[in-house]
Amino acid sequence: MSRTLSEPAPHETAPAEPPKPTRRVLRIGRLVAIPLHPRSIVIGLVLLVVLLAAAAATVSLGRLGIPLARIPAALGGEGEATHLFALERLRGPRLVVAAGTGVALGLAGALFQSVTRNPLGSPDVIGLAAGAGAGASVAALMLPGIVPVPLGALAGASLSIVIVYLVTGTGLRDPGRLIIAGIGVAAMATAFTHFVVSVMARDEAGVLASYVNGSLTARSWDHAATIWVAVALAVPFVLALAGPITVNEMGDELADSLGASATTTRTGAVVLSVVLSAAAVSVAGPIAFISLTAPQIARRLSAAPGPNLLLSAVVGALLLVCADLVVQRSPVGDGLPVGVFTMALGGVYLGYLLIREWRKGTL
Repeated sequence: MSRTLSEPAPHETAPAEPPKPTRRVLRIGRLVAIPLHPRSIVIGLVLLVVLLAAAAATVSLGRLGIPLARIPAALGGEGEATHLFALERLRGPRLVVAAGTGVALGLAGALFQSVTRNPLGSPDVIGLAAGAGAGASVAALMLPGIVPVPLGALAGASLSIVIVYLVTGTGLRDPGRLIIAGIGVAAMATAFTHFVVSVMARDEAGVLASYVNGSLTARSWDHAATIWVAVALAVPFVLALAGPITVNEMGDELADSLGASATTTRTGAVVLSVVLSAAAVSVAGPIAFISLTAPQIARRLSAAPGPNLLLSAVVGALLLVCADLVVQRSPVGDGLPVGVFTMALGGVYLGYLLIREWRKGTL
């Protein structure tokens, strides 16, 4: 009896299929499942080294700079009085606030862009940061001692996102409507902030004018504590959403069928994004475009699917620390609020994204 070439002999077995690569996931309890990608881990470690180098440059450069060899002693509370003063009163708080604000904005942008599936859906592009700045200005100047500045920033940010959500008519999904509504809300919030500045006393208005542009000047350890406590409280919830957000990027129907409620995930991510953005605004003012660019850079560096939350946080911290270093040490940026510098760079990047999305037909 003959057999065809395609039929295996009785004693032969079909070749085994190569094993499918398993996806590495870091599980913490039953609620937290963080996708791990080797490339992302390596890039994250490299960026942390660069961040430490930028931090060392921030502390060591300039007239009151601490020599690199003496930084460890100053960190331990020893060394010259001038070095201790510069670290404890001037550069230390500013550096810690910059890093914490960058982490908060990077996480906020990654959360928002992931659940809206929109690279243009950054908290500051849709007016959230401007709204937080307006709320903070009301709390600081019109209701001093009655409403805490962080609470005012949170209220302003929440009101802005609600207005954008209602105005678009489609929620947070349509990129074109989202940007148009966000520009309108941001313009109104900015105009209101300047109105508050104009009716207040001159000395108070001068302080706020620097604040509403996004500034890290004269930061204190109280500001550092505020932003890092906010980040520490938000991170467990962010990590708990890492898995559902990854599933949510595949579509609402698939997410719901797999048990990761798209509506619940989107609501939780937007709330966390608002809280983190408000915390950043409360200590540094509306720093523009960090939340837009950090997640995009992280995604391109890692080439990994998913929100890249932790890598976005590291990129956000690195971007803001480096921007503040340029503002402090560059002759062009001398005395310039860091928010103005990031706005200039981010505006160029936003233009690039708009052109790219237009060519793809999503606008």
